Amino acid sequence: MSLLFSKATLGPLSLQNRMIMSPMTRNRATGNIPNDLMAQYYAQRATAGLIITEGTSPSPNGLGYPRIPGIFSAAQVAGWKLITEAVHTQGAKMFIQFMHCGRIGHALNLPAGARLLAPSAVAAAGDIYTDAEGLKPNGMPQAMSDADIKATIEEFAQAAKNAVAAGFDGVELHGANGYLLEQFIRPNSNQRTDRYGGSIENRARFVLDVADAAIKAIGKDRVGIRLSPFGVFNDMPLYDGMESDYTWLAQQLNERGLVYIHLVDHSSMGAPPVPESMKTTFRKTFNRTLILSGGYDAARAESDLATGKGDLVAFGRPFLANPDLVARCKTGAALNAPDFSTFYTPGEKGYTDYPALS
Repeated sequence: MSLLFSKATLGPLSLQNRMIMSPMTRNRATGNIPNDLMAQYYAQRATAGLIITEGTSPSPNGLGYPRIPGIFSAAQVAGWKLITEAVHTQGAKMFIQFMHCGRIGHALNLPAGARLLAPSAVAAAGDIYTDAEGLKPNGMPQAMSDADIKATIEEFAQAAKNAVAAGFDGVELHGANGYLLEQFIRPNSNQRTDRYGGSIENRARFVLDVADAAIKAIGKDRVGIRLSPFGVFNDMPLYDGMESDYTWLAQQLNERGLVYIHLVDHSSMGAPPVPESMKTTFRKTFNRTLILSGGYDAARAESDLATGKGDLVAFGRPFLANPDLVARCKTGAALNAPDFSTFYTPGEKGYTDYPALS
């Protein structure tokens, strides 16, 4: 019996298989509101055991990219409710990923009154796309005040409550890929000298405060986190002490009893590989579910499940291009190739029009 296609538990949830759909930014939420086209896209892929949504902002301040969804308004909650209902009908469970972009953003992508916030006033290298003026350098963020930090933590807590109201089974905190939570962890983007800067105990404080607030709002069985130790995306360079920092963080997350850690290894896309010692540390240190992701095919997923390296395996681009990925993996059918030119464009092309097996 294949482990990949066997049922699994995630806290109190029963999953129909161990194939997870990774969170992937798709930029189809016009006006930052989830819509019918998005409901069709997710429902097409709901043979997965668990779907983790694209990055969704808990706050107007977190909307760094054009056309990404939020979960802070009544209209957004209503839009997501249509999506969770469509997915649950097909049997998948669904977590929403909270992505506050922090310093990865530009004023042209923010709604009126929103601000580009970060741990410190340090702009990220690189450019960001805006619908209004095309590519622009990442904006200069404002260093978050104590009041900003407190308000942002509360935004995450309220977003968690909103997610449950929208029918989600849980939330994933995006502590990876150079967004706000990781910006606090990493010393290049966090140059604070207060209780949120300096030692790893201080640099990780914001992440743990957000996790605690989400757990208090909806319970630890509904809260997971995504981490990318050794990831370099969005101007997050490697630094000495990274492995010991993330080991300490794994211990802290284990004490809090989050339902899962989603560990990202983007070496298949050119990033530095996550050392096996780091993956082993997370496996040994964290007592609940470990989700592995990064360049998996069915055979490698099966192997890593069989040897106990992780409990569930997430697939990104294969799910993007193959709405029926589970069936294709089961039968060994060929996979559709993803169309990179339509990853972030509006409309159904390269989104809901990938063919399924007849």
